[in-house]
Amino acid sequence: MRFIGSKVNLLPEIDSVIAKHVDGSEKTFVDLFGGSNSVGQYFKDKYQIVSNDIMYFSYVIARASIQMNEYPTFTGLKTLNIDDPIKYLQSHDISDVPDGYVTTNYSPNGKKNRMYLTPENARRIDFIRDTIEQWHASHIINDGEFFYLLDALIQGIPYVSNITGTYGAYLKHWDKRAYKSIELVPSQIINNHVANKALNEDSLNLINHISGDIVYIDTPYNSRQYAPNYHVLESVAKWDKQPLKGVTGQRDYTDEKSTFAMKSKVLDAMKSLFSNLNFKHVIVSYSTDGLLSEEDLLSILKDNAVNEDVEVSRVSYRKYKSKIVNPNTSVQELLFYFRSKKYQPTDQQPTTHAPIKTTKSASKMGFIKSPLNYIGGKYKLLPQIMPLFPQRIDTFVDLFSGGGNVGINSNANKVYFNDINTKINELFRFFQNKDPQKLLNLINERINECHLSKTNEEAYLNFREQYNANPNPLDLYVLVSYSFNYQFRFNNSLQYNNPFGRNRSHFSDRMANNLLRFVSKLNSIDARFTDDYFTNFDFSVLTPNSFVYADPPYLITTGSYNDGNRGFVNWTEKQEQQLYDILDELTSRNIKFALSNVTDHKGKSNDMLKEWSKKYNTHALLYDYQNASHNTVALGSHEVLITNY
Repeated sequence: MRFIGSKVNLLPEIDSVIAKHVDGSEKTFVDLFGGSNSVGQYFKDKYQIVSNDIMYFSYVIARASIQMNEYPTFTGLKTLNIDDPIKYLQSHDISDVPDGYVTTNYSPNGKKNRMYLTPENARRIDFIRDTIEQWHASHIINDGEFFYLLDALIQGIPYVSNITGTYGAYLKHWDKRAYKSIELVPSQIINNHVANKALNEDSLNLINHISGDIVYIDTPYNSRQYAPNYHVLESVAKWDKQPLKGVTGQRDYTDEKSTFAMKSKVLDAMKSLFSNLNFKHVIVSYSTDGLLSEEDLLSILKDNAVNEDVEVSRVSYRKYKSKIVNPNTSVQELLFYFRSKKYQPTDQQPTTHAPIKTTKSASKMGFIKSPLNYIGGKYKLLPQIMPLFPQRIDTFVDLFSGGGNVGINSNANKVYFNDINTKINELFRFFQNKDPQKLLNLINERINECHLSKTNEEAYLNFREQYNANPNPLDLYVLVSYSFNYQFRFNNSLQYNNPFGRNRSHFSDRMANNLLRFVSKLNSIDARFTDDYFTNFDFSVLTPNSFVYADPPYLITTGSYNDGNRGFVNWTEKQEQQLYDILDELTSRNIKFALSNVTDHKGKSNDMLKEWSKKYNTHALLYDYQNASHNTVALGSHEVLITNY
């Protein structure tokens, strides 16, 4: 989640500071200002976690990602024939759903014409939020299941919000991001086999009755209050449907104002906070441009530290002011460590204890996204095409599997991923049967070893040269993660030649979660990867209980995979007719198929497809950017799914 002051990039430094001082007896870790809960999630496999925040949407995230140790089973929903609530909530037809609270308050469909969300996404959010509220009130889902689904919704909203980073204001023109369809993003659940806790309290009150081994404190730095900057998420989380005020639709956040974000009160708030710490280890994050000066904060910390001993670490980062950045303007993130002189141990037993056991898995709920960004991938269309597939499939053939988005989401007993691009399939074969977490560790080790980052182009070019000299699947995936638009691109000699993705491409937390979920699902099914040209695939193994999905290169588009200049075969009318013949043959054998294609695109018409498809059923599909003035819908582009059933 995009979050003010997120500490994702600071986590290794925080871990390093803690590691220098702990003696192995520490069991508990309190994140006093949880925010996005990235810190609590990071340390959950080492300690029992307590995460607190005054913002309710943060509490929702913590209930799912911190307090929960197991993925919910949703047993109650199975009585409604809903096996996967996330797929249901994303795919259910909402054409008859009336405008609700989000639609009327945060989209142009309301009287205030606010542009936080497109009407389509706002209506989907209304449907999802009302549905899980009704399920919970009717005891169809329990508390854990409720917070798991609500967290998935909260996590997904920022990715389609028409904002620059916070909800203090919306953009006056639609950002490309806003036209994407809302996706539910379930949190990764780590089971540390101890009772973790999520709290929703004022930290100054909480600190009077909580204690432990380690506390991490990350107060607000400046005068920006979190409540008005995240008011849309707060409204969706609380669902109290408050009347809103002003152009930007603010909530009444009187009870959520932080004294740490008030120039006149921050000094007293800090003194009160640190004078009541009953913790052995204290780690504090602050900024050199915070409301409280470094000197004043250091003085407060020394007053409350054993022997006035406070360790200070500095991490430089560039301060964001505008798109034009002054290279001379920079601030520093400060990390303070000290032992609190107020600490009173409550456990006088021997300090040795068994390490916490952890299991890291990935939820198979919801649509699973390929860890690859492959041209023409169908992930965004899954909510439309998957409900059109047969319910019971023995063998699923993804004939042009590409990034594997469709095949991995099949419920078939056996799945064939077939693609002529051997590089892709080699990568998937490498992923197969790997422990997802160990695979993630290998990737991160490679990234650190080769000094890859969003800004280090020299390291990227060196790594690309190294890969081309010694190609291997792991390095290919790491390389793609830092390349322009995350795309696979090879020259005629099959040398990887995609340029660097400066300031954009990197192996993000979201990519890591996609990888974990994909590999976890991959290891749970009978998946077979074949590198056949589509006419050479062995269709003789199929029966009437089989299903073939074909997503070929589109004859009338100009995708780079369709130009014949990437070491692979071009797609012409010859290949188009060969595919039609294969699908006709499957029909004669009573084997079901579905074909993705476009009938019209930027003024071009696929007359071959239109004529051939007359004997089958054609389902029109909607684009994700259907309202964008720049998209191809305005130029007559029509995506379809053609089925023989």
